[in-house]
Amino acid sequence: MRTRVRLMIDITARGGEYRKGLEAAAKNLSPEEAAIMADLERHGLQVPQLEDVLHGGHVLIDDPQLYDDWRFVRVSHNRLSSHHPDIDKSRYPDIGMRGPVVREKLHGRTATGTWVQLEKTPAAFGKKKLPTLTDLRHLMDYVVYRITRSNVGPWGLSRMTERHPMYLSPVVAVPTALAPSVARSLAQALRRIEADDDVTAVSRDLAGRFPPPERAEPASELGRALAGRAGRGLFGSSEVWVMESPSPSAAALLSQRNEPAPRWDTESRG
Repeated sequence: MRTRVRLMIDITARGGEYRKGLEAAAKNLSPEEAAIMADLERHGLQVPQLEDVLHGGHVLIDDPQLYDDWRFVRVSHNRLSSHHPDIDKSRYPDIGMRGPVVREKLHGRTATGTWVQLEKTPAAFGKKKLPTLTDLRHLMDYVVYRITRSNVGPWGLSRMTERHPMYLSPVVAVPTALAPSVARSLAQALRRIEADDDVTAVSRDLAGRFPPPERAEPASELGRALAGRAGRGLFGSSEVWVMESPSPSAAALLSQRNEPAPRWDTESRG
């Protein structure tokens, strides 16, 4: 794994612009750093995108398990940050880790997964009463971010910020609330479709005698995973009907038992 990640870094270092020392740092790549990079690759990271990661790009991955996988007992530590303030930091604190390639890796939870970002300068705010020289350098990186609108990563600058992140393995089936006007229009369309189905599925006399149950919110069933063979089916919204009854001859043939083939006796009898 470490050899593969070193090769990825070597390939991207040939075509990208980085601060000096990246190839030398890659030779000292730690197993924890390699595991993080390999997980990113497993979730779709490509070699050209690695440049943004090394430049400090903000990466979102819709996989909450990575939050725990990247908490390494030997090298990880809790960190304070302003990223994703909607997450309960007492339950999911942001996690930092230092290494020769990532310098300072910072990751945390999102509502649907995990985020990660590499920083040029680590910070220890909240652990000491007085700021250190490293903290002052971290503040300088923040000034650069405010001026350039780019994250300051260990090996360059990236426009992939928290507001415009790199998204890996997104969960596309996320429930989304509809605007009231759109919800009313959708409900009217669904009721009209159901009314048409009621009179075409059976005769008009039976449809009038046995009306289907009225649902207050017909759109509430959209997007649900139905068990078994439930649902409208492949041809549910198309005009497909059975025009002829099954052939009695075909039904009789299909209902016959499969009789075993007779055995031929090849032995001669005297």
